Amino acid sequence: MKTKVVLLAAGLLLSVSGAFAQKGVDNGTQFGSGEDSIRCITNISLFTPYAKAGNFKDAYEFWKIVYEECPAATKDIYLYGVRIVEWQLLNEKDPAKKTELLNKLMAVYDQRVKYFGNDNRYGKDWIISRKAQDYVKHAGEKADYNMLYGWLKEVVDQFGEKTEPLAVNLFMFASHQRLIADNDKKGEFVENYLKASSILDAQLNAAKAANNEKEVGALTTFKSSIDQSFAGSGAADCELLQTLYSDKVEQNKDDLEFLKETISLLRRVRCQEIEAYFAASGYAHAKEPTAESAVGLGKQAVKKKDYATAVDFFEEAARLETDPMSKADDYYMIALLSFEQNSYSKARQYCLKALESNANYGNAYILIGKMYAATASSVYPNDPVLRKTVYFAAVDKFEKARQVDPSCAEEASSQISAYRAHFPSTEDVFMHPDLEKGKAITIGGWIGERTIVR
Repeated sequence: MKTKVVLLAAGLLLSVSGAFAQKGVDNGTQFGSGEDSIRCITNISLFTPYAKAGNFKDAYEFWKIVYEECPAATKDIYLYGVRIVEWQLLNEKDPAKKTELLNKLMAVYDQRVKYFGNDNRYGKDWIISRKAQDYVKHAGEKADYNMLYGWLKEVVDQFGEKTEPLAVNLFMFASHQRLIADNDKKGEFVENYLKASSILDAQLNAAKAANNEKEVGALTTFKSSIDQSFAGSGAADCELLQTLYSDKVEQNKDDLEFLKETISLLRRVRCQEIEAYFAASGYAHAKEPTAESAVGLGKQAVKKKDYATAVDFFEEAARLETDPMSKADDYYMIALLSFEQNSYSKARQYCLKALESNANYGNAYILIGKMYAATASSVYPNDPVLRKTVYFAAVDKFEKARQVDPSCAEEASSQISAYRAHFPSTEDVFMHPDLEKGKAITIGGWIGERTIVR
């Protein structure tokens, strides 16, 4: 094959008359001029078939000429260039030479940015994200994360919501590595997370609006990655976030987008008991009431023990909410507040509303079960045996919770064990022959539910 390619190149040289020669790298043209133009085109025709075939050894010398002399000729210089240099890097044993080749690989990416960074589809942010990915892969423990962070911060700042998602993800990775090395960078890491999260949220919303399922899947993966990184970073410290955001909320109290982003961030990291969260919710709600801002004001009212106001805000949140899971949370909060005030019928009503929105809401079942157990004495004040049958109904709810929601299975199992111990004994049933094992009975009082005798 190599002989045929060389003969082809020779034919090209003979078919074109000599002219004033100048390399493309010198005169800024795609191929250069005169004989240098011929030399460029010839070597493109020489390296390309070898590179396509994975024969990087024979491709290298021809590619090198094109790379150095006419770098603006074609994107193929860089498409195959990174493969050629990476092949050299992977086959090199000498550590010093491997470092040189890694630098050379990075330079290939930089040169692509210089000549093709304005490409509409594979522009600067796309190129830098791949450069960063290869750097992390090959540098290993020797990676300079400050340098990596610098590359990625530049593109995130430049491209904003249009930044390549991989670049956003790697930007947060580099920021996290800087935090690991220097705990004083918590504030920087939080700011970077807020920026990265906002970018990916905007892209995710756009992909959903366009019904682009493939892109939604990829963006969801990136978003989950940075959320998990942030949650496990130790930077999501509520006291720190209060310090960082207290003044910012006041300074941006008229900036609705900032307020929404702040509320969303503090909710995600479960810092919904700090004043910055309450203040942001209040300012945002005054401008544009949303489910999230209503929840914030509801939680503020709970902290003040103003339960009537809290219920009003959670009711408003449920009305405004479009996400069934979040709506279930709003109803469950009302159920908890009602339970705290011993308003059991109302609490059950809102647990059932929560289950209408999310049939797998295990905590709602657990709360109903706890209420049944807590009111056993009032349901059957004069019959200690029938009082114990209330625990059948309570355990029914705990078992349902364990069945539908693995996240609360441990608590459900604990409640089941606790209340099974209080089921009617054999001696109890002897005094109540109507409590035949396996028989369906109705628990009286406010409960009014059918259950099975154990």
